[in-house]
Amino acid sequence: MRFGCCGNMVALEPDKTGVEIVEKLKEIGYDYIELSLSHISKLSEEEFIRLKNRLDASGLRCEACNNFFLPEIKLTGNQVDIKRIDKYLNLVLSRAGELGVEVIVFGSGPAKTVPNDFPMEEAWKQLIGLTRYISDLAFRYNITIAIEPLRKEECNIINKVLEGLKMVKDVDRDNVKLLVDFYHLRSKGEDPSVLKECKGYLKHVHFARLEGRTFPKEIDEDEFYLPFINNLKEIGYSGRVSVEAYSNDFYNDAHKTLQFFKRYFS
Repeated sequence: MRFGCCGNMVALEPDKTGVEIVEKLKEIGYDYIELSLSHISKLSEEEFIRLKNRLDASGLRCEACNNFFLPEIKLTGNQVDIKRIDKYLNLVLSRAGELGVEVIVFGSGPAKTVPNDFPMEEAWKQLIGLTRYISDLAFRYNITIAIEPLRKEECNIINKVLEGLKMVKDVDRDNVKLLVDFYHLRSKGEDPSVLKECKGYLKHVHFARLEGRTFPKEIDEDEFYLPFINNLKEIGYSGRVSVEAYSNDFYNDAHKTLQFFKRYFS
């Protein structure tokens, strides 16, 4: 497996992309960095070039991006603006392609949230159509889209792992797969055995301690750590695992989490 870290939740610099931690991640020994694509979308061309140059100089690639859509771009309901979505997608996918991104996480809770007066089944169809369109654009850059089920506090559609899996199957594209986030799985009270249903579909994993959404460090912090990890191994998952967590002591937390990952996931 390859181990990475999401930069957005520990970002302090104004751009909030998370690139500021890349040199520390390289020093600690991580395999890649995961950056916020929606924040990358806000960069001027000069700022984007500086970000790319910083990544190149660090020797650590941005192999994955989270935060696909800006919150204000609505993807379901009657206010969907196709022209705005298309313009946004062409910008961010082009930039992701320039960075060599291989996986984009499609969580984007605020963008996907279905308006109260809109039929859920219609929203589901909207997301199928949109994801197929994204798939076609992402294919040009050899990018896989990873559908991320989110807890209900963050979104009201695609909440459980099997719902995410159903969306992947409904979209039916080779470059549309599933992400499972341990924090969201635990928040929803799902059993890690659900991973057994995801063999062949799981493309990316996020991991954080349920308590405070912080960096995991010890196997006994959560009785569900080991079952989750063992089920990943049982289905033959050998892809990427990114820690996506908050921290008040990033360098030390990131170091301890990498040791945790190497000891138990490898």
